[in-house]
Amino acid sequence: MEPRIQPLHYDYTEFALAKAFFFRAWCEFARERGALLPIDLSGACKYGSLFMHDLYGGVIEGHYAHQYNRIAGRLVDLSHDASDVGAMREPYSHDPAYFDIPEYRVALIACQPRVDRWVSAYLLETGS
Repeated sequence: MEPRIQPLHYDYTEFALAKAFFFRAWCEFARERGALLPIDLSGACKYGSLFMHDLYGGVIEGHYAHQYNRIAGRLVDLSHDASDVGAMREPYSHDPAYFDIPEYRVALIACQPRVDRWVSAYLLETGS
């Protein structure tokens, strides 16, 4: 999977900006669905990993319960401090075969239009 834009330079400042934006977007998504406002990024890993991938490149890794990014050799996870990730025994194990499951690929494709809107809004907001 290739990023949808020319990847931005990733560093810790970018991580902080992207995480703050993404949390606001995740809260807005909850409002749209009439859900309780989230207290963290629990349940957001699919969207978050697509978002980071589209902005910064790298690859998406993970398994059935969690996914994250590897950017320039670094493990990058917007949800690293979420309660669902904290409760996992091995959140950063990688099962490459999981990403080949057709139903999972369909689920990622279904998330992409929203992620595309968030990426566009982030780029506009940050002037990147």
